[in-house]
Amino acid sequence: MGQQFQSIEAKHRTFIEQQKMFFVATAAPSGRVNLSPKGMSSLQVLGANDVAYLDCTGSGNETRAHLLASDDKRLTIMFCAFDGAPMILRLYGQAQSLLRGSAEYESLLPHFVEMPGARQIIRLAVDLVQTSCGTAVPLYDYQEDRENLAKYWGARDASQLRKYWGMKNMKSIDGFTTGLAPEDMLPAAET
Repeated sequence: MGQQFQSIEAKHRTFIEQQKMFFVATAAPSGRVNLSPKGMSSLQVLGANDVAYLDCTGSGNETRAHLLASDDKRLTIMFCAFDGAPMILRLYGQAQSLLRGSAEYESLLPHFVEMPGARQIIRLAVDLVQTSCGTAVPLYDYQEDRENLAKYWGARDASQLRKYWGMKNMKSIDGFTTGLAPEDMLPAAET
């Protein structure tokens, strides 16, 4: 039976911190709904109604494009128990994308282990927490985080990262802009 809460309670925080994987869903007013898996211990609970995750460079940037295209900036984060007692937990709210190199990004960065290729922090102001049974979610054994992404970006310099952002992260698959300015996104020490 599903339950709803106005904020992240202690038991929710414990569950969130135990998960190795989460999913992020966004939608612009038109076009496709995006759903992305995330991992690498990149999410942090910052407060009872405040979470954020460090977002690494990937082949697209649908989340940022959808947030910019949408007036209400809706975002949902979902966690599933793949071991132990079954549960699904969803965090609903409004999000913002804080680009690498911005003052907001730098102020939140101490909450994370910085990863090579990180491009933004997505911060969610949670207005609803929902739990449900999750009894149809299969059991899986966690082995380890994949290191491919960190190794890939760790072997490249700032100019290669900027070039990739310019080629792959400027528009969503539906043509919405991500508003990236790759030349402005790296701190001076990395340029």
